[in-house]
Amino acid sequence: MTHEKRLAELGITLPEVAAPVAAYVPAVQTGRYIYTSGQLPFVDGALPATGKVGEGEGLVSPDDAAAYARACALNALAAVRSVTGSLDAISRIVKVVGFVASDPSFTGQPAVINGASTVLGEIFGDAGLHARSAVGVAVLPLDSPVELELVVELT
Repeated sequence: MTHEKRLAELGITLPEVAAPVAAYVPAVQTGRYIYTSGQLPFVDGALPATGKVGEGEGLVSPDDAAAYARACALNALAAVRSVTGSLDAISRIVKVVGFVASDPSFTGQPAVINGASTVLGEIFGDAGLHARSAVGVAVLPLDSPVELELVVELT
């Protein structure tokens, strides 16, 4: 089964490529690799939430943040497809780098970034298995709770 067919089977529609919020492009190809810029969890051009991730009043819940990490991954795939024309050009997901704007006491960054890793596995199967970093940071652009980068290898 192709990656594009798997995406359709899962009922996932990739969004339009998010417009850069500064001086960069969404993705760059060099040789057989595509590197995405950091992707925020834009949905219909807006962030669904802002702020720090953690437990408690006024914080973005870890479960919500994992859903936003999933949205980041789909936005990153849209950026890749804008370069390749099709997800079928991907031979594997090589690396995921996830950033979580974290409350100082929050240490669950890996579980948040699992939202991205899980959907990549659902779409790409074994080709979606990847190396990964899940990093807690003080603040992200536009006060986003999560940001994600992908490195993919092409066929």
